[in-house]
Parts: sequence; structure tokens; C-alpha cells
Amino acid sequence: MRPWIAGNWKMNGLSSQLGEIEAIAASVMAAPPHADVLICVPATLITRAAQVAAARIGIGAQNCDSEVSGAFTGDISAEMLKDAGASAVIVGHSERRQHHGETNAMVAAKARAAWRAGLLTIICIGETESQRKDGKALSVCADQIAGSVPDGVALAANALAYEPLWAIGTGHVPTPEQIVQVHAHIRQCLAVRWGAAADHVRILYGGSVKPDNARAILALPEVGGALIGGASLKAAEFEAIVGAV
Repeated sequence: MRPWIAGNWKMNGLSSQLGEIEAIAASVMAAPPHADVLICVPATLITRAAQVAAARIGIGAQNCDSEVSGAFTGDISAEMLKDAGASAVIVGHSERRQHHGETNAMVAAKARAAWRAGLLTIICIGETESQRKDGKALSVCADQIAGSVPDGVALAANALAYEPLWAIGTGHVPTPEQIVQVHAHIRQCLAVRWGAAADHVRILYGGSVKPDNARAILALPEVGGALIGGASLKAAEFEAIVGAV
């Protein structure tokens, strides 16, 4: 499987920063990596970022509503994201679960909406620090997979992202053994439900991925790419991670 290196700009990015997209796209064209490259920008930048990227890299969104349209002020449907130029969307990011109260059922509905609109999805799962300390990391991830990943699509075209909440933006990274353990458990959960098709699902790691640790993380068994936060805002840092593949 080709790894998937995805950047998540979160609530960052103005038109003045589109030059970072151009720099990343130019780098990918100059030295094609052994990976699929995606940058998920705020909805306000999707169309302009897609124009700048010019199909050299993928441009994605960070969230979508589960409905096609209607009286949902402030929400954006998957169809709208697709129309704006997005090719993928992140659903169930830990910050959405934590700060917006998104449940597994809500995440599953958003994933179904994304697939309905023809968007690839990155479905995020991961445990909190207290759950990790209580020895519940594996069971939490299993429950989130069961509740957040819907049936009815060729799952292999999409990805799951394991993001331990206690590692996001903190500089703390799980040990290699912890990453391998959780990723192997995720693969097992997928295999129980989807059989051999689960072998083709990319499982990304997300949580304080930087140029100085990317190579070691990406070399671990069952790590099929990375979901990158802050380091994706600067082309030089993101390019170094892509190069680590």
C-alpha cells in the first residue's frame, strides 16, 4: 500500500498562506514521493487551495455535516465540499469529539455522507490519557471502530487514523511498542468485521509527528502513513516528513 501523508491545518490558514500549498505541490512534482499527499485546509480555503494545487496533491476538508442540505445554519455538507474542490475529508477528529461532543454515531453518519458525495475519508479514533493509564486504550479504539466506521463502502480506499489524544500537539509521542500494539489491534478489529478487505486499509498515525521522528514512526509495522498537524503548516517541515517515506 502507498502510505498516505495527510496534513491537517485545523483552524489556521489565510489566503496569504497558500504559498505553502504551492511549495508542497511543487516539491511533490519535482521529486514524486512513494506516498499519496493530502492537505486538509479550512473550508474557506478549499477552492483556492485546489486551484493552487492543480491536482499535484490532494486537497481535503476537516469536517462535514451528515445531511445533503437543509436548515442547518453554519454547517457544510459533503456535497458542498466536493463542489468546492475537496477530494477527501477528516471525520471524527479527537478535537471534534472532545470539544463538539461528537459521538461514534455522529462520526459514522458523517463518514456515510462523505462516501455518498464521493469523498475519501480519514476516520479518527484514539484514547485519552486517563484511558491509556487505566489500560483501556485497546478497548476504546475497538469501540470507536465498531461505532464510527459504517458498512456499505469499499473501505480500502479510505483510512483510519490513530491519534492518542494525549499526544496531539503536546510533543509527547507513544513508544514504538505502543504504536505497533494499537495499530495491530486496529487491523485485527477491521479483519474480524471485513475479512481480507481489511488488509488494504491504511492506518495512519497522528500525534506530534515531526521531521525528526517521522522516519522512525513510518517504518513501524502497520503504520500506513501519518496525519500531521502543526508540521503541515510549513512546507519545509511537511516536505521533510513526506521525504521520510
